[in-house]
Amino acid sequence: MEYAIGFIFRYFHVIAGITWIGMLYYFNFVQTEYFKEAEADAKKDAMAKLAPRALWWFRWGAMVTFITGLYLLQKATSTYMQFNYATAYIWVGSIAGTLMFLNVWLIIWPNQKVVLGMKEGDAPTSAAKAGLASRTNTLFSGPMLLGMLGSQHSPVNMVTEDRIVDGVIMTPMGLYVAVGLIILLELNALFGKQGPMTSVKGVIHMSALLTIAVWALLNYV
Repeated sequence: MEYAIGFIFRYFHVIAGITWIGMLYYFNFVQTEYFKEAEADAKKDAMAKLAPRALWWFRWGAMVTFITGLYLLQKATSTYMQFNYATAYIWVGSIAGTLMFLNVWLIIWPNQKVVLGMKEGDAPTSAAKAGLASRTNTLFSGPMLLGMLGSQHSPVNMVTEDRIVDGVIMTPMGLYVAVGLIILLELNALFGKQGPMTSVKGVIHMSALLTIAVWALLNYV
């Protein structure tokens, strides 16, 4: 019974995650670029009819992913009572995913309501805040997926002899550095600028670079 419940939670975690990240990529790679070129009437119609529907699936996909992820994280931490190579990936993915979830509900959605005219506010400022948080979520999507897959499918086993002290596997320093890097980038989402993430190519390249950096930190530091 417990196995069946775990399977159900994992199933909905994955399918909700596909919905969430799929909509995230749609906003960043398709809709935002379209709005830059669309005629005024077409953009107005899309903002009134298309964007609210897409944002509904976006934010509730994030919610279901997060809730089911909490259950799976609890199960994982109870299974891995002692640190092992899978734990580092799990924590990186969980922290990145949690920050992404918070960005959706606390930054992107409140500011998008202003942009769409659903509540009063400074639309240009809100658009900039939502845009930066959305770009940051796209940036984090690479390391988050690494965390989801790496715990079971990493080609490198991080447990080397120098990481075992008195029979106990020590947490790699790279985990702390990777988490610190993610937190610094989240602070940029709150107070900084898009920088190289302004363009689609830029944010894709930065996400790939961050993913490689996190992978290297977890395995070799």
